This record gives sequence, structure tokens and C-alpha cells, in this order.
Amino acid sequence: MRRILLFTLGLFCCLDMIQAAKTKTIKAEYTYLAPENVTLEQAKQTALQRARLQGLADEFGTNMNQIGTTIRENVNGESSASVFQLTNSTVKGEWIRDLDEPEYDIDYEDGSLVVSVKVKFEARETKSASIDFEAKVLRNGTDNKFEANEFKNGDGLFLSFQTPKTGYLAVYLVEGDMAYCLLPYRNQTDGIRQVKANKRYVFFSRYEDKEAHVDEYVMTTDKPIENNVIYTIFSPNEFSKAVDTQSNRQAGLEGTDGLPRELSFEKFQKWLSKLMGQDEKMGIKTIPITIRK
Repeated sequence: MRRILLFTLGLFCCLDMIQAAKTKTIKAEYTYLAPENVTLEQAKQTALQRARLQGLADEFGTNMNQIGTTIRENVNGESSASVFQLTNSTVKGEWIRDLDEPEYDIDYEDGSLVVSVKVKFEARETKSASIDFEAKVLRNGTDNKFEANEFKNGDGLFLSFQTPKTGYLAVYLVEGDMAYCLLPYRNQTDGIRQVKANKRYVFFSRYEDKEAHVDEYVMTTDKPIENNVIYTIFSPNEFSKAVDTQSNRQAGLEGTDGLPRELSFEKFQKWLSKLMGQDEKMGIKTIPITIRK
């Protein structure tokens, strides 16, 4: 019996070590020279995303056969081309969650906005295991030509989604310290949404999505500008949404039948981190969006 007990304890220790090895803590920093037509909040978001990508590349490496992204920037009235080689598809790692609040340093050089950021986050190595799905945020239309990142009060929100493999999908909107569950819909009591392979879905539209009691949303804000993030989470393996409650506060969107269910961003990150630690085929796409009054 004692040998069995020792063996069992050893097995659990090994499993814990394997689990712990799946994720790493990364520190990264990036300095972004913003074009003149970019707001401070947009520049901060760009700097943060690039810092995460740079940290992933430094820790896990990149797929060298990928083509870099050329970005046209307008600084002081002059157009210049800069190349930022890293995209979510080129790095061999995947961001899971920030462990601390990002630290920003804002400066101006010759009238141009310069944003530096330091961030500490949790990540895992990817070995081409997760599924390469497509997710597009749409504004006031259900065709992909309506893809947008900027909204105004009253604009309709839709999401176009397609996967090469049948699986399960969850969609969240994060605003500040809260996360709002957009999919599965509120009437789906099983907490999951299955999607079929090679089929284009448009969510949050009762005309496109044939689910009963589809939740439809319009973007709202009482601020001059508000920054949110859409999380699309997909896996070929079944999973259920996080534990949440019915929202009783004003979010960055308003549903035709009420507000979406909510949970704290801290709980959302812990739920997501646990899922990704258990499922190597799970993938995440984050899409920053801006709402203007």
C-alpha cells in the first residue's frame, strides 16, 4: 500500500511538472513611434500588442517562411514605410494573459507621439497544434467588407467566423475590469456553441444565425472614446463558457433583449488560462475595437 501511495504521489508530481511546463512567464517591452493620425489610446494598444508579439518571438522563435507586414505611416505630413515582421501567425508562441498592468511611458519627439510599454504576461509555446480559424468584427453589415475596428454610438456589432474543422466557440467582450459573454447566447443553457467546418457564420444577427433568440447588439459609450477587446476562443475539443452572472451595469454594448452575462476580467483570465493549459489545440484571437461618442 505504501509503495502504491508513493507511486501515486510521484505521478501527481510529474503531472504537475508537465502542466507547469506548458506555460511560461515573459517580460517584454516595445517603443512605438505613432503616426500623426493615431490617438494616444490607439498608440498604447499598438505598442502593447507589439510588445507581446516581440516577447513571444524572443522566447519561442518565429516561422521564418512567413512574410512580414508592411505598415504605411504618416509622420509630420511625410509618408514612410516601416516593416514590423511579427504577426500572430508568425510567432511560435501564444499569449494567454497579462500578469501585471502594463507600464506606459508617454513622450513626444519633434512633435511626434512616442509610446513605450513594459508588460509581464503568461504564454505557451505553439507547435502548429491550434486551428487557424478566421474571425472578423463587422460594423453595420454582415458581409466581410464591413470589417471594422472603430464604432460610433448606435453602430451594430456582428462577427464573421469560419473554421476548417468542426469545433466549439466562445466570444467575449472585455471592457476595463469586466468580461461580457457574447457567445454562447444567453438562452443557451448548455454553455457551449458548436460550429461546423467550412461554413461561414455571422453571429449577433437573427437573419444570419438561425439559433433561437439570437442576441443582437449595438455599441454604446458615454465617453469621448472607449477601448474594448473582442476575444474569440475556438477549439475542436468541447468546452463550456466561464461561470458568470446576469449583467446589471452599462457595458460598451447594448442588447436588444438586455445586457450580456458578465464576470470579472480576473476570473475570465484564470478560466482561459486553465483551459489553454489543458487544451493545446485551443486558439485565441483578440481584436481591439474603439467606440466613439
